[in-house]
Amino acid sequence: MLMACRSAALALGLALTALPAFAFDTSARAAYVLDQSTGTVLLDKNGNEPLPPASMSKLMTLYVAFEALRDGRLTLDERLPVSEHAMSYGGSTMFLNTTDRVRVEDLLRGIIVLSGNDACAVIAEALSPDGTEAGFARFMTKRAELLGMTQSTFANSNGWPAAGQLMSVHDLAILASRLIADFPEYYPLFSETEFAFDGRAPSNIRNRNPLLRLDIGADGLKTGHTAEAGYGLVGSAKQGDRRVIFVITGLESDTRRAEEAEAIVNWSFRHFATKTVAYADRPVTQAEVWMGAKQSVGLVPAEDLELLLPVLSEKRIEAEVVYDGPVNAPIAKGQKIADLVIKPGELPEIRRPLVAAENVDTGGFVVRMKTAATLLLQRFGAGATEAM
Repeated sequence: MLMACRSAALALGLALTALPAFAFDTSARAAYVLDQSTGTVLLDKNGNEPLPPASMSKLMTLYVAFEALRDGRLTLDERLPVSEHAMSYGGSTMFLNTTDRVRVEDLLRGIIVLSGNDACAVIAEALSPDGTEAGFARFMTKRAELLGMTQSTFANSNGWPAAGQLMSVHDLAILASRLIADFPEYYPLFSETEFAFDGRAPSNIRNRNPLLRLDIGADGLKTGHTAEAGYGLVGSAKQGDRRVIFVITGLESDTRRAEEAEAIVNWSFRHFATKTVAYADRPVTQAEVWMGAKQSVGLVPAEDLELLLPVLSEKRIEAEVVYDGPVNAPIAKGQKIADLVIKPGELPEIRRPLVAAENVDTGGFVVRMKTAATLLLQRFGAGATEAM
């Protein structure tokens, strides 16, 4: 005999007063803000709309390059040739020419700090399955899909305006999170504020990320701008144990981009805080047990449950426990029994597993007889009611 069982917030003792936060009103065409530490999405405006990414798409070229370094297919000291095609790029460049053979480490810094379109093309041709930048773009599209980036397609390695060069801000946030988590040895490159490659371009030595010099914990990642895309930024900042990743695009000026980025970082850290809402040694509720030595079992999170929640208070957070029950004995301590569903207002619904707080053995003969008798009486009563 199974039935769905739901317990309300008041019964769970999870009536936390912490809603709502002031929503961030962004003028960006699309924006996405993620608290990486807890996986909480703080802001999603047109998050899955494919848009021209401009130079922010260079992050995908960097991810593929870092993978090649990790796998030994590239080395930092390896020198790569510069093709006519790579040299032909305008916009932001390292001013490379076909007489150069450039160290991979210099190319990476040239991409990150100088936003070098030519540097991206050099890396792309070196790693492309067919030796062309177009082949590398097709490879990046497939690799992005494997990373869960479902709204990203690439026509080149650097974000130069081209048909089919599209990414969503959600995909860019996924990519930034993976760069930080997968390549901690290379991530510090994103916080470098200057790179004077070979002294040949003194006007292009400064990182365009407007947050790196503000002492707010910012340490990456990449700006972007084209006439079609507007001004954008994939950024990240860490304060204490929390890291925030954000993406904005479609702003009208670099000044507005800088203001919006700083405001998002301040809002993310000042208006949200981590709170413990359930403890591993305190049952959230009880689940009914079928044919067990006990009639119920306590449900607890596997570990103390910390959530990122708004700091301001107007109403209670809704929460419920969902499980199919009664639960058949025997039950092992730590066995997943239910889901705790928390609905923190404007933030996305949060689901966390609840497990059995103790072992529950199968009941003896007397328990089984009592359970069987109860079931027969319930069925008899139901039949009598239908007959009436």
